Amino acid sequence: MWQAERSADAQGRLDNLKELAKALDEFETLAAFLEHVALVMDNVADPAADMVSVMTLHGAKGLEFDNVFLAGWEEGLFPSQRAIDEGGVEALEEERRLAYVGITRARRRCAISFAANRRLYGQWTSSIPSRFVEELPAAHVEHLHRSPAARPDRDLFEDADFAPRAARFRSRRAELGRLVEGKAEILATRPAAKSRTFRVGERIFHDKFGYGRIEAIDGDKLEIAFEKAGRKKVVDSFVEPA
Repeated sequence: MWQAERSADAQGRLDNLKELAKALDEFETLAAFLEHVALVMDNVADPAADMVSVMTLHGAKGLEFDNVFLAGWEEGLFPSQRAIDEGGVEALEEERRLAYVGITRARRRCAISFAANRRLYGQWTSSIPSRFVEELPAAHVEHLHRSPAARPDRDLFEDADFAPRAARFRSRRAELGRLVEGKAEILATRPAAKSRTFRVGERIFHDKFGYGRIEAIDGDKLEIAFEKAGRKKVVDSFVEPA
């Protein structure tokens, strides 16, 4: 049924079923598995127990915790690029509502994290912070730290205190090379682009986000409505006329 389903939730439900089948393999009988589940549920039911609750944003609705940790806030991961491709602006707004749900689950503190490099399908890929990070009010954001790593380009990130503007990190993306097994290696840098004047309404092309149309210009930053990736702000040197 879920294989035939075309909704955004279908793949997640299939993954859950695969995990259930994998968990069952660890037990000789169904009774042993159910006994294990009952034991785990008894521990969870103890409100005084010292524990960490792991859940999805959907599952967190209506709940509150003193401290909340939200990981993986990167473009393409959250908001999900697949959801945006399939549902457009409506899907993006649903992702934004989920971001609000996640942040407001925290009574005292909410920690949001994202990775500059992530390994997918055996390959390291560069990431940029989620647009939802950029939308956070700067007055309520405190930049903690980045995890230490053995990488020669780490000083590129050790500048002024963090402000929730994803463009800060996008502007550095051309200076970063592929990260292989925890060691950074700069393979190439983007050549300096020739100065060019763009116009509002002009159609452009971006290597990652595809085709779009300029809706606003602020210095060297362009606000672009991409046909598939939604609305984004990018530096003009990263786009070219379509």
